[in-house]
Amino acid sequence: MFMDERRSNVLNFLDKHNSATVKHLAQYFSVTKETIRSDLRILAQQGYIQRCHGGAMIIRKSLQSKLISETDNDFEVLLKHIRKGKYEKGSVGNMKNKVCILGSFNVDIVAKVARFPKGGESLMALGSSLGPGGKGANQAQAASRAGAKVHFVSKVGKDQFSQFALDHLSSSDIYSFKLYQSEEEPTGSAIIYVSQENGENMIAIYSGANKNISEKEIAELKEELEDASVLLLQLENNFSATLNAMKLAKALGVKVIMNPAPYSADIIPALEYMDVITPNETEASLLSGIEVTNLESARRAATAIAELGARCIIITMGSRGALLYENQQFQHIPAFPAISIDTTGAGDAFNGALAASIADGQSLVQAATFASAFASLAVEREGASNMPERKQALNRLKSKI
Repeated sequence: MFMDERRSNVLNFLDKHNSATVKHLAQYFSVTKETIRSDLRILAQQGYIQRCHGGAMIIRKSLQSKLISETDNDFEVLLKHIRKGKYEKGSVGNMKNKVCILGSFNVDIVAKVARFPKGGESLMALGSSLGPGGKGANQAQAASRAGAKVHFVSKVGKDQFSQFALDHLSSSDIYSFKLYQSEEEPTGSAIIYVSQENGENMIAIYSGANKNISEKEIAELKEELEDASVLLLQLENNFSATLNAMKLAKALGVKVIMNPAPYSADIIPALEYMDVITPNETEASLLSGIEVTNLESARRAATAIAELGARCIIITMGSRGALLYENQQFQHIPAFPAISIDTTGAGDAFNGALAASIADGQSLVQAATFASAFASLAVEREGASNMPERKQALNRLKSKI
């Protein structure tokens, strides 16, 4: 075995097993310990692994101000290459439970208020906090807690909040992530009011670096998508990046789940690239032109969205549960009883858990039911990124059977 080939195989071994000792690697590859130490030293210098006492571990989490590899090929050339190669999903060894998420990272500034202020009114807040947020990051945390092996991609600024993002994601349950950095825009932020009357929220978002993702950064997602089952997306990034990610996923045979929030009409021509779309009542109303106020109007809206080209639709309706429309059939997913404290991350909890369950091989009905149980636990917690555990959701599922 040639040196470069062996080092590539060592890296693949560590990627699969997370870590290994020098002794084990030497035995596995039938070489001396000194040879393995030399291989590990080079891989560490290249930034792929971290040396530890007696061995090494793979580096899965990174903050990048530039791409690992540069290419002159544009995104369309990459897609043509994949299609020309007649890519088949089974050819790379699918990693069960793997979910890729392209999405936003925001710093959330939260104010608890007795009620929402009226126009021009100043209210004294009952409390405030600063924490991690963004639909992408929240959904990545939810999917991880729900049992998926998650790879998350986002973009932040070169400001004080970029280290905040790195620290949060590094300490989270997210399996791996890649953070790019923008030279022009700051890290995204959100101002959130949470009403203590009913736990409802009002949110104003400045996307910042989230709207600055390039074609080359999307092209780098290919390597992670190749062994994933699901790509989960939202609309807090620049739509060109989101669309390219969908095209790439479809070319690689990966299921695409779109959470169309915040709503943009840009998604209508792109419905063909989505396997599942998950609007809430407001987004379903905007998408269909039919105001969703109850189950009957949700059925009409789902039918209208399907006529636009959507394959499967799940309309989430809070305490009314969710409506699933698949193969011209409706299925109502009841909500699980919950004591609502903060609904800020309910939609993100639902979408992350849905993606994790689909990646686990569950049917859409099973996945939506699990997601409903998971989301009911999330609204009982403060903070949009404060997600429950898979075991808790399974227990809540059992309690209703």
